Amino acid sequence: MAGVPATLKSNSSLMIKTVIGIVAGLIVLYVLSKSFFYAEPGYIYHVRTVTGNEAVVTEVGYKFYPFGRYNSWKRAMTVQAATGASLNAISAEKDSDNASASLPPLSIMFLDQVDAHAEATVRFSIPSDEESFLKLAHEYRSPENLLRTALLPAFKETLQANASLMAAEEYYAGGRTEFNSEFENQMSNGIFLVKREEVAVRSTRSTTGSANAALGTDQEAYGEDAKTVFLVKKVIDANGQPRRKSQRFNDFGITVVSALVTDMRPNQKFIERMQLKQKASADRAIAREQRVQEEEQRLLAIARGEREVAERQAQAKVEQIQKTTEAETEKQLTITGAEKLKAEAAISKETAEINLEKAKIEAQTQRTLADAEAYQKRVILEADNALAQKLEAEVRIQELWSDAFAKRSVPTNVFGGGQGGAPVGNDAETKAFMQMLTLDAAKRLNYEREITK
Repeated sequence: MAGVPATLKSNSSLMIKTVIGIVAGLIVLYVLSKSFFYAEPGYIYHVRTVTGNEAVVTEVGYKFYPFGRYNSWKRAMTVQAATGASLNAISAEKDSDNASASLPPLSIMFLDQVDAHAEATVRFSIPSDEESFLKLAHEYRSPENLLRTALLPAFKETLQANASLMAAEEYYAGGRTEFNSEFENQMSNGIFLVKREEVAVRSTRSTTGSANAALGTDQEAYGEDAKTVFLVKKVIDANGQPRRKSQRFNDFGITVVSALVTDMRPNQKFIERMQLKQKASADRAIAREQRVQEEEQRLLAIARGEREVAERQAQAKVEQIQKTTEAETEKQLTITGAEKLKAEAAISKETAEINLEKAKIEAQTQRTLADAEAYQKRVILEADNALAQKLEAEVRIQELWSDAFAKRSVPTNVFGGGQGGAPVGNDAETKAFMQMLTLDAAKRLNYEREITK
């Protein structure tokens, strides 16, 4: 050794240090790879360390697990029965498929013994709180076990139990929505406990045949009016509520997010039967339409005849109405003329009566005015004994006598007898005569000429 060069000793020492460094680095990398993992979003992780501690990781990022183990659980798991799926679709625990299970279409049996292949999808949500999640992880240990032993059996059992509540004809006659709703209800809250009964019921609607066209709408009844139906009654508890078989996964906080029945394909015999039924229904509809068409043709012929009769009747009625109208018009004109004459006579009579009444009123008015004037005059006369009138009359009398005396024709010299003889018309005699007439007039006027003090 003493003869080994110093340079070789130095190279050997460097090589040894390099190997030791590489080994140390590999050890560190190994330790780090067994101590850290990256938590993906949408997952919950069950972590077990070498010291026996457990932890639940829900946050995203790198997490420390010193030489332990962990399981990733998808927050939502899906069970699906669909065309093209296989039963062996579940793979290793770290594969992304551990959150779902795909099945071929599931065979079910309806209430009326019709089998079908159903396609459905159910999505489950696992609990995120630590206590419930650890209980679930301890029970099933991995998502695969949960899918195989709990979710898949519950999915199959519920879908088959839901089919036993409804007949296939009822499903295809409008019960699809009710079927889907009941499936989701039973997946979430438990399967109904039921008992099946066969009941013979009598039809409330009489069935008539239409082969005898001579009977028209009054056809004879044919066929049976009773049939056997299947009834499924839910078992009721003491409180009047339906009894259920609870879903096992509900005990671990797993909830159903959605439950959908996407397709339903019955067996070929049922399809053929439905096709025959549809054909029979279509034939009945065609026959009904033909019967309606024949009836319409018959009614059309009747309507045409009635229309021609109606046209003749209408024409005759028009002529009759025209003649009647003309006669009625002439009658009304005659009546109108007579009524006009009668009205004119009545108006003339009323006018005469009005004129008579007017004359009576005017005469009464004149009489009333005359009475009023006479009364006025009488009052005036009675007030001063008609002195003014009397005086005016006396003055007039005097004027008449004076005028007559002035115009008398007598001779200048009158010869007459003595004092006891006949009057000869001299001035003295005339004056005396006029005085006598004046006194006579005053007597007739009935007034005193003296002024009373």
